[in-house]
Formats: sequence, structure tokens, C-alpha cells
Amino acid sequence: MERRVVITGVGLITPCGTGKDKTWSALVAGKSGIGPITRFNAEEYSTRIAGECRDFNPEDWIPKKEIKKMDLFIHFGLVAAQFAWEDCGLVVTEENARRIGSIIGSGIGGLISIQNQAWALKEKGPRRISPFFIPMSLSNLISGHVAIKYGFKGPNHAVVTACATGSHAIGDGMRIIKRGEADVMLAGGAEAALCELGVGGFAAAKALSSRNDNPEAASRPWDRDRDGFVPSEGAGVVVLEELESAKKRGAQIYAEVCGYGMSGDAHHITAPDPDGDGAARCMQAALDDARIPSDKVGHINAHGTSTPLGDVVETMAIKRVFGAEEAKKILICSTKSMTGHLLGAAGGVEAIFTAMALRHGVIPPTINLDNPDIEAGCDLDYVPHTAREKSVEYAVSNSFGFGGTNASLVLKRFT
Repeated sequence: MERRVVITGVGLITPCGTGKDKTWSALVAGKSGIGPITRFNAEEYSTRIAGECRDFNPEDWIPKKEIKKMDLFIHFGLVAAQFAWEDCGLVVTEENARRIGSIIGSGIGGLISIQNQAWALKEKGPRRISPFFIPMSLSNLISGHVAIKYGFKGPNHAVVTACATGSHAIGDGMRIIKRGEADVMLAGGAEAALCELGVGGFAAAKALSSRNDNPEAASRPWDRDRDGFVPSEGAGVVVLEELESAKKRGAQIYAEVCGYGMSGDAHHITAPDPDGDGAARCMQAALDDARIPSDKVGHINAHGTSTPLGDVVETMAIKRVFGAEEAKKILICSTKSMTGHLLGAAGGVEAIFTAMALRHGVIPPTINLDNPDIEAGCDLDYVPHTAREKSVEYAVSNSFGFGGTNASLVLKRFT
């Protein structure tokens, strides 16, 4: 009998709020978490807005003496993992410790620490480099800290695939459980790249919105006035658990993770394949893995970054997989219109949003979609402005990253 995998715990830290309840309430209400950058003086930058996690204080969850040993992306990941673990209600014992693991990644890792330690080296010399600099910066250290904190002795792994990181981590975690290598995996992603070097780098690549005078309206997927994505930070971590284990202990189940697809564009270091082939193959692979026909899907949480090319390409790919007319029946949204783009954390965060949409029967809206870019082919139902109540059985969550790396997850409502 094939092992099935379900989500039994979720942890969220986003610009829309710390914790799942605060974030989900903001999403359903269509509230943006984007505002002026306060982390540093951004006056000289072409982009001066971002999705900062303004109500997050690491001291509320992490001992003060430990905080300075970690980069902010680890703070986010460690606390999101704590939320997810507490949410699932499991307890680590001598008997189960080797069957529980963690696979939490980051697209960039400790960029804030890399920047600050480079400044320290240049201004004060090598003796001023922190002895914790390397473990502060490594992308796999979220998984390491989580495993140490809770005593997880199962697979200890990390994924680094740019903006597809969180989705790849969840998909890989699902497969680890399906193969019988673990019974429980904490999986997802975290990112904290809102520093001078991070924002400056993305701005130099001309990837960011410069709608600085109206931050809340800056992220506008599929709108004809979109001008780039809004950089954000945070974390999304889920507890993946083998179904029989979850049922045996009477666990709450958010959704089943039943399909996982991957592909590569083999096209460009930052731009997507312009005909959508890679994204289409990725979604089709996820549907094949889930063993469902395309007409079973009622909702897609799209990658939807608000970039001129990316939004068009994803729409093309959706039409290719689901059919030009059938695609119009699917409720598609981009929660990035409210959270901004959480980079390596986006896939984990959006998989949780997808699971909660299935569980609650509510599809979050795409805000700021005032003038759909019909001329470019963006003519699907993107759930503009207002959340929509709809009971859906299957949903897809997409994540497409720099380097042409793609990930799609298929989630099923659990009944």
C-alpha cells in the first residue's frame, strides 16, 4: 500500500502578520503587507518599498544569547518551525526521533550577515569577523537548528533553488516519507534579504517594482501597469506526516500533498522560458504524480510575481496544461499581491495558503488587479480584489525560480 502524506501543522511569518491566523485573516480581507523600507536608509535606491515582517520580534521566541549567533533568515525559519511543530501536537521520544526530520531551505541564506561581516572585515580587519559568521550564513542551518532544538534524528536536509526553494523542500519531504525513510518531516523555506546588498542587487537586475509612492498597490500581478516584484521576507514551514500516523493519533489535517512536479527551462539565468514550456511541463508532472486529470483542479495559487514577462508566461503555461477554455473555470490567485515575493520562502508560505484555502473553502484574492492585461493574454479568473468562497477538491501551488528551476505541488482537500 502506497504511503500517503498530509499536512498536520503549519507555521507562518509574513509581512501580513506573524502566525497563521493573523496572516490568513489579512489575506482573506485583501490587506497588503507592503510598505516603505525601514530596515535601512533606502533614499538612494530605485526601489524603496518592501514586505518587512514588522510585528516579528525574535526575542519573543529565541533566547537573547542565541539571537546574535544566527542570521535573521534563521530566526524566521526557526520560529516558523516552532509554530508548525506546536500546531501539529507531536512529541519527540526515543522511539520516534529517528523517524522525524527537517528539510527547510533558503534561496539566498544569510545575506545580511554576509554583507555586515564583509563591512566589518573591510573597516576593522579580520579579527572583527564573528566566530559565528559561517553558521550564521549557511542555508542548511535552519534545518540544523530545528533538529538540534527538538532532537530530530531523521533526515536533516536543505534545498537551495531560488524562488522554488520552499516548494521543492515540501515536495522532497513528501517523497522522503513516501519512500519510508521518515514518518514526519518539517519542510519549507525562509528568507531575509532586505538589506542594502539584497535590495540593491535585485534593483540592479531591473526585477523590482519602483512604485514607491503607493507601496500597497505596487504588487499587481496580471495588471497592465505591473512593473516588477516587491521583495519580501519571512518563512513558511509545514509538518508533513504519513497519513496512517496522523489518523492514529487523531491529528488535525490541513490537506494531503498528493503530487509534486519539477522541471528546468534551460533558457536564461533570470528570465522564464517565453513560451511557458518549462512551467507547463512542471505542472503536468505534478498532475501525473497525483494521478489526476487536469479538470479535477479548481484552484491555482500562482507564482504570479507581478513581472511583465513572468505573469504572461505562467498564464500561457496554465492554458497549455488545462486548455484555453477550461483554464477560465479555475480560480487562480497570486497572494504575492499582498505579501510581496518572499523569494526562497514563497513556496512554503504559498503551499500553506493553498492548504488553508482548501480547508476553509475560501480562495484569497489578487488585489490591485484594476486593469487585467488582456492584450497580453492575461484573461483568466484571477479572483480580483475580493476573496471568494468556493469548495475545491484539488489545488496547485506554483513556484518558478531564477536559473529556470520550477516546482509545482498538488494538494487535495482532506475529508
